[in-house]
Amino acid sequence: MKTIICYLSYSGNTEEIAELLKVNLEEQGYMVDMYEIGDGIVPQLSAYDFLFLGTFTWDEGGIPDEVKEFVRAVGYKPKNVYIFGSGDTQFGGDDLFCNAVNKLTEFYACEYEGLKIEQSPRGSQEKIVIKWLEGVLENVKGKNIRT
Repeated sequence: MKTIICYLSYSGNTEEIAELLKVNLEEQGYMVDMYEIGDGIVPQLSAYDFLFLGTFTWDEGGIPDEVKEFVRAVGYKPKNVYIFGSGDTQFGGDDLFCNAVNKLTEFYACEYEGLKIEQSPRGSQEKIVIKWLEGVLENVKGKNIRT
């Protein structure tokens, strides 16, 4: 299956999650392209079987403007979107933690819950990322997926 991981990262935490997803997907035989949001022309998402979309949470639980612009530039809501993100509970507590993930998951009517990581996916959180990815892959297993 052909997969794309689109992400926005300022601190590097969301990028680390994206890289971890990429490595694990490739180990399982998936073809994976990466796209850093804001880095050139938006890819043609219809060429992919599924999309991973990563963001951090910004400004009291909001979606960063660059991600909003990416969503607008795509121009439609692809199916088979899986949302992941990084956040920090020190900014807004549990109520706002990774709220951009919640908003995007709702916007895309995702069939699988979003992944929320406190800051970096290193250490024990790496296992959380891998377990989430296993759940996503189980969710798409056996489906003839096209966006």
